[in-house]
Amino acid sequence: MTLALLALHLVLVGVVLPRRLAGARRLQARPAAGVAVWLALMASFGTALLLVAHHLAAPLGHDPAGLVGLIPHVEAERTAAPHAHGWWAPAVAALALGAAAVPLGVRAARLRRRHRAVLDVVAVRDRRRDALVLDDARPAVYCLPGRRARVVVSRGAVDLLDERQLTAALAHERGHIRGRHHLVRLAVDTFAMVLGRLPLARTGRAEVALLLEMAADDAALTAATRTELASALCLLATGGPVGGPTGGPVFAAASTGVLARVQRLGRPATDTRTWASASRAAALSAPLLPYLLACAPHP
Repeated sequence: MTLALLALHLVLVGVVLPRRLAGARRLQARPAAGVAVWLALMASFGTALLLVAHHLAAPLGHDPAGLVGLIPHVEAERTAAPHAHGWWAPAVAALALGAAAVPLGVRAARLRRRHRAVLDVVAVRDRRRDALVLDDARPAVYCLPGRRARVVVSRGAVDLLDERQLTAALAHERGHIRGRHHLVRLAVDTFAMVLGRLPLARTGRAEVALLLEMAADDAALTAATRTELASALCLLATGGPVGGPTGGPVFAAASTGVLARVQRLGRPATDTRTWASASRAAALSAPLLPYLLACAPHP
């Protein structure tokens, strides 16, 4: 019973839900909450996978009651004394993800460090805009996140955008830095590297990347209007990226999902507080559900 419930959970979280949630407007309305939902699904899948492996390795060392243990006055037939998992499964899942993330994190940090060293030589600091200006005719605005973060704008972008549009694009990049979005991307990229064929990994990676851009768009709205930001995105999308890495170690203002982001900015703002609260509740409960399915205590 326990293994059947965990297997059903793996199929639901790993295959069914990602296809239903991809492009969901409700998640896009509150992108930070949407990112939390995707991360919670990944954590839930990883924990369930570990519990399945543990139950298969020691099938007689567990109380197989599962959810039956939550029903009063119902005693499941036992073949062994109850086994308490404690919180080892989430801990092992987090440690495994952390270990797998180390090579990716080191590589991204090395690329950022090399890129930053080049920028400090060839770019000119604009103190008024608190950004580095790169002498390149192609319009681009991007940031190098991390401890020594940089916001970079090309000369082509300065010439192409008016002052308000440029302010919006720069505010978008500072939103990435303040939100430490590169750490979220690192976790999601690691999950995708380990389970790349899984719809949750493949779809989740793309959806989180888009939601992080939308979260940075929301951060930019404190310094600019929706129209100014949308027009800046459209103009920047017509140009190519400035030389250097894109994605992973850097975030570019018009690198991901520009059409979806512009459409979102064009929609009227609605009250999504209830949905945001529901998303947070789902994000908190999803990683605990496999543990509940496998180890529900008897009353």
